[in-house]
Amino acid sequence: MFIQRRVSFLSMIKWTSKDILFYFIISAYPVCLYYFLGWNWLAIPTLPITLIGTIVAFNLGFKNNNAYDRLWEARKIWGGIVNSSRSWGIGSIDFVTNHFRETGLDEKEIKAIHKRLIYRHIAWLTALRYQLRSEKPWEHHQHKDQIKFRERFQMTAEHREDLAEEITPFLSAEEKKDTLSRSNPAAHIIKLQSTDLKELHAEHLLDNFRHIEMTKLLNEFYTLQGKSERIKNFPLPRQYATMSYYFVMLFITVLPFGMLSVFSEYAASINPNFIWVTIPACVIVSWVFFTLEKIGDYSENPFEGTPNDVPITSMSRGIEINLRDMLDEPNLPQPIAAMHNIST
Repeated sequence: MFIQRRVSFLSMIKWTSKDILFYFIISAYPVCLYYFLGWNWLAIPTLPITLIGTIVAFNLGFKNNNAYDRLWEARKIWGGIVNSSRSWGIGSIDFVTNHFRETGLDEKEIKAIHKRLIYRHIAWLTALRYQLRSEKPWEHHQHKDQIKFRERFQMTAEHREDLAEEITPFLSAEEKKDTLSRSNPAAHIIKLQSTDLKELHAEHLLDNFRHIEMTKLLNEFYTLQGKSERIKNFPLPRQYATMSYYFVMLFITVLPFGMLSVFSEYAASINPNFIWVTIPACVIVSWVFFTLEKIGDYSENPFEGTPNDVPITSMSRGIEINLRDMLDEPNLPQPIAAMHNIST
């Protein structure tokens, strides 16, 4: 996620530099044919171009609205994960007590249970973000620009480090081995939490009411995970994304012919060389349309790890810091610093 107030204009030009060169070539060849070969018939009426442009604009608006909805929904889901995780932390500490046992455990044993429940939740966060960062065929992982960006600037932690290594501090060796063998490690960790709560209830370390409240939080985590997986595993329908791209490309291709008819009138009355203004005019209009298409394209998958994504890695670290602080741990991990004005 970009964290500066505005993306610099120079950065936008660099991001679209290859596109601008393409617009220039597409715009220049009909103007050259018109000017040097006298192919005046290339200057077609503007009405059909205007109709195409209107359709493309509506279609771009539809696509970008849906892409933004996916991005904003993902952010709201992870806002829910932040809030529910804090509730889990305070519930783990305050609900698991000796109050309902005839023979109480010592303070170290109680604190060990608190730590186990909270650390297992951090493992769930870790497994979930790794699953959400996995590569899908409709995402940009294999796109040349994205590969160059990762090589030049940064990669998310999920693409640098192995899940097994990341969850090692938070699970026992047996639980880690069991979790990594599952098809959905994050979902399995919640199941482990549920089993632990059942055992704590049987040992009278949780009363009925508190057990129910903690179980409700586990159900909420399942719900939030499922919502995240829905966005991750079901893309913006490809027919809309594909046709939006093709419509924009069609508009960019035919735009110079409509522009020729406009600027040829000025060239005839002012100066024949005025016809060359067609090229920068087409480049500017093409840049606006295709950049909007590109922004929507890079916003529709909010978990893939691009600069436009929800920063789930940083958010997970923030939750971890909050939860470990509840345990009064002295050496808390540091927040993940943004690099090149991008938070992951």
